[in-house]
Amino acid sequence: MEFDEGPVPGHDQPTRERVARSILVNGPSTAAALAERLDLTPAAVRRHLDQLLEEGAVELREPRSQAHRGRGRPAKLFALTEAGRDRFVQQYDDLAAQALRFLAETGGDEAVREFANRRAAFIEQRFDGVRQEHPELGAAEILAKIFTDEGYAASVRELLPINGQSVGEQLCQQHCPVSHVAHEFPQLCEAETEAISRVLGRHVQRLATIAHGDGVCTTCIPSTPIEKKERVRS
Repeated sequence: MEFDEGPVPGHDQPTRERVARSILVNGPSTAAALAERLDLTPAAVRRHLDQLLEEGAVELREPRSQAHRGRGRPAKLFALTEAGRDRFVQQYDDLAAQALRFLAETGGDEAVREFANRRAAFIEQRFDGVRQEHPELGAAEILAKIFTDEGYAASVRELLPINGQSVGEQLCQQHCPVSHVAHEFPQLCEAETEAISRVLGRHVQRLATIAHGDGVCTTCIPSTPIEKKERVRS
């Protein structure tokens, strides 16, 4: 247990980053939930949250009404802002972008594409293993777990049904650890989308990406798998 003894120069930053990262991984959280999750005192968490609010790294949100039960005023949620997400990746962006620029200059677009494919290989490599470990999860939920384990903070949302029938799901990534580099090299996003399509055996479509200024990466996964057909070559 960490005891709150007031600010200590050079001491608070690692704990503050733990608080921010916990929100990143687990989504908008109350101060009480953060204190329990990180084994900190409520006073310590509140101090770090106040500083993160002042820095613009987190913002307050009202809880969903249906999520609150019981008496009393519902506790507010602390959520990461765009600037708060950026702090986790900016320190590596320049180096990664420089490396990919060098790769593009020396090996061309094909080399960048090959790198992107190798990077996205974790999706196919882990899919069957996670499915065996968690048979209760649907395909989209398996992908969400894989991406979350890789730092994407992913979740699944069902698309609004048409005529009472489900038309599919959305894979939503609240964070992208390569978003700034992917803005310059969209091959990274394209390779991920293609890998998702292969493991699911159906066409999927990226509707939004953090790399291009959207608040969340969203991939539409239709309910109907694509038919497997032999390709006829002339």
